[in-house]
Amino acid sequence: MRVVISIPSQELDLWAENQNIIRKYQISSAVNGVGQEYGSFCTPLGKHIIRAKIGTSQPINTVFIRRRPTGEIYTPELGARYPGRDWILTRILWLSGCEPGFNRMGKVDTMRRYIYIHGSPDSAEMGKPGSIGCIRMHNRDLLELFDLVNAGTEIDIKG
Repeated sequence: MRVVISIPSQELDLWAENQNIIRKYQISSAVNGVGQEYGSFCTPLGKHIIRAKIGTSQPINTVFIRRRPTGEIYTPELGARYPGRDWILTRILWLSGCEPGFNRMGKVDTMRRYIYIHGSPDSAEMGKPGSIGCIRMHNRDLLELFDLVNAGTEIDIKG
């Protein structure tokens, strides 16, 4: 399995070993566009792997802060109470860059930038940029993807 994310089309494709696309999902990448540098709030390009899968067995809409469940379950009421919060929900696929000097090490290290594929509120619009660097997905789509991939799965983010 491997994953290809297209920033222009705002889609994530899951490819089988036989080179067939077996799943296609809408995503939302960074509103600031693409970029590699720490603090840019951009989505990094290039070859990555899933370094860690976080949230196995947590309920849908579990709220995460710093990769830890807070004990909260997202609801529209909770969202209204904290309107500026960047919601990381349900599961996290933590990405690590594979290209030294481009998306790995130094000021361009994807993992140290805490770039994830993660769940979002159902009201979050997919198919257009809206995140602060991560790849957002609808929770049910993320749950399916999470169960289909392993740590070490290759991810290619294309601009």
